[in-house]
Amino acid sequence: MAFAVRIVNHQHNRMLNICDADLVGKTVKKSEFTLNINKSYFAERIVDQSEAEVLLRKSSIINMVGKETIALSVGLGIGSSKGVKEIDGIPFLLVFKF
Repeated sequence: MAFAVRIVNHQHNRMLNICDADLVGKTVKKSEFTLNINKSYFAERIVDQSEAEVLLRKSSIINMVGKETIALSVGLGIGSSKGVKEIDGIPFLLVFKF
């Protein structure tokens, strides 16, 4: 599985935007909420599972979209399935590790 990632470092925090690579370019909607899974926010580069695991462990703020991404995060004990929300059948999860 391939993951699209973008890393932002700010004031001693690493924010990771990560999604299933096949979701890049899609837009999902629910009522008035729209989630654009665009390249500029999520896809600075494409990584494999082992690099995605390292990035998930080392990041303090994580924006995740996609079934594979969230399954990986939950499997690592980083995210909780209780916090997962869905839009048009696409799951997303935000994690703050402070």
